Amino acid sequence: MIKLLDSHLYDAGIPDSLRHLIMYIARAGKYIDHAIKTGDLGVAGSSNLFGENQLALDVLSDKIIEDNLKICRLVSHAISEEKEGVMECNPQGKYSVAYDPLDGSSLVDSNLAIGSIFSIFEGPGFEGRTGRNQVAALYLQYGPRTTLTYTVGKGTHEFTLNDVGEFSLSRESFKLDPTSKYFAPGNLRAAKDNAKYRALVDEWIDGGKTLRYSGGMVPDVNHMFHKGGGIFAYPPLAPKYPNGKLRLLFECNPFAFLAEQAGGAAHNGQMDIMDIVIEKPHQRTPIYIGSKDEVKKVVERLGSNQPS
Repeated sequence: MIKLLDSHLYDAGIPDSLRHLIMYIARAGKYIDHAIKTGDLGVAGSSNLFGENQLALDVLSDKIIEDNLKICRLVSHAISEEKEGVMECNPQGKYSVAYDPLDGSSLVDSNLAIGSIFSIFEGPGFEGRTGRNQVAALYLQYGPRTTLTYTVGKGTHEFTLNDVGEFSLSRESFKLDPTSKYFAPGNLRAAKDNAKYRALVDEWIDGGKTLRYSGGMVPDVNHMFHKGGGIFAYPPLAPKYPNGKLRLLFECNPFAFLAEQAGGAAHNGQMDIMDIVIEKPHQRTPIYIGSKDEVKKVVERLGSNQPS
């Protein structure tokens, strides 16, 4: 029997308001999927707050998600990785949503997989909270198949967009093995000056691990989820990214929640990712995420989250 996303959420016993919010996000994902297949993939002529050129698809994806979060009337505050300020949506909304509208957008022109990431909190705002306060996290991957993977703290589950526009259950409560042969070494430039990281990469290679790295966090973490384990590492890079490049609120927290619910782990070298206090929206952090024993080994090898 086919199990659809809405039914799965209902059977999980989550509040109707959160279920409806997730369904609106899924709806936005369908429109983004359509835009990727049919839309303009050129440069939009605008820049995000970091001065990076935005693809037309970046801008459109951001707009699609913003519109759906506003019309659902369930969101009080929302923030996009592409924008600086927090958006006020509906003062009576029960949830706050942080999102990366198109992670890995630099991969669009080469036709590699990309995705959208969402972190959902109950109540207004984000600062002063930690990832433990998330009530849901999910991401969509747009590739040969479009999938949606979510958690509400009751396991991690994947759904596939079918030909009639429904997300149907493809994997329920999947788990990560404690060890794995796969590794995704992000920010390899850091290995030039970080002797510990270089030694770790050499250890992975000498130990016969298999390299899987696309340049996008969504496809790389999704690969681990599908293969039942792995390690994705993104250490700091001095002096440009002394605290790492990836953002706590938009990328690291939601993936940490999903990984922990699948039996994995996520750490920044000093503490679990989900224990870091959110001090500002675009806060960055190193991240080591994946199979629990592999993450533990990386933390032991690298120690502090500062380059050495």
